[in-house]
Amino acid sequence: MSTMPVSEAVYGAPPLELVEVPPHAVQVSPLSPGAARLEDLEPGRLERLDILAPAGTIERRYVLALGLKALRPGGRLTALAPKDRGGSRLAKELAGFGCAVQEEARRHHRICVGTRPEAISGLEDALHEGGPRHIDNLALCTQAGIFSYDRLDPGTALLLAHLPPLAGAGADFGCGLGILARAVLHSPKVTALTLIDLDRRAIEMATRNVGDPRATLRWADIRAGGLGLSRLDFVVMNPPFHDGGAEDQALGQAFIARAAEALRPGGSLWLTANTHLPYEAPLKAAFKSVTLKASAGGYKIYEARR
Repeated sequence: MSTMPVSEAVYGAPPLELVEVPPHAVQVSPLSPGAARLEDLEPGRLERLDILAPAGTIERRYVLALGLKALRPGGRLTALAPKDRGGSRLAKELAGFGCAVQEEARRHHRICVGTRPEAISGLEDALHEGGPRHIDNLALCTQAGIFSYDRLDPGTALLLAHLPPLAGAGADFGCGLGILARAVLHSPKVTALTLIDLDRRAIEMATRNVGDPRATLRWADIRAGGLGLSRLDFVVMNPPFHDGGAEDQALGQAFIARAAEALRPGGSLWLTANTHLPYEAPLKAAFKSVTLKASAGGYKIYEARR
């Protein structure tokens, strides 16, 4: 694997009022399309790294371990997170790696500042636990941090139970590990399928899991538009509805709008969502017909025709 000569990097988007990120810092978050890979930074050469740490324990320890591996001994590390999303554990986790940090609390965040020690404890264990792996219960390659990385989420399961064989060219918006895509591609009448996700790790795992010449995978933010998709026969999706831990119904609404733009007249959208999410209005505004196909276990399935 190639390495990148970078001196300053930032993971995610730390609040500007809490961390003054250097203007030339290289973004290394997998949730920022086009960003560099933290895994590819040259070991022991980084001068400074600022991390908005993930909420999940396994994912967070993996990111911290990757960051410490990339930093030179004595290089500056700033790691922060909301106190109820991993921040309260940061100091202890960094101490477990052998780091001495100063911790402060501001604006509901815990902020830890320190330097990389000469020797790092437990590095390989954290990298192994948080790295890509094959998981038996899904029979797929996966990685901590990806949506529903260690189980089949019930919304997707309900959609799989009601999704008919599809045909023509389509897209999977927010493809995750590629579970929906694999089901769609079982139909020999599907000619092409574009898988899109905001998470680079999801695209990397879906590339391993799907392995079909009809599939094209793209790391992109669906909300931003400009996807270059048009006259598709179908779109399938299980849109996200959380952004940074808070519910954001605008995410699903943006997915619905992008699907309507990409479909041909008569093309279909198959959507799964939590029952409480009010997607009926944006669906009816963008599509000629909207049909509730199933509702069970707190989830609902819609077919919408353009």
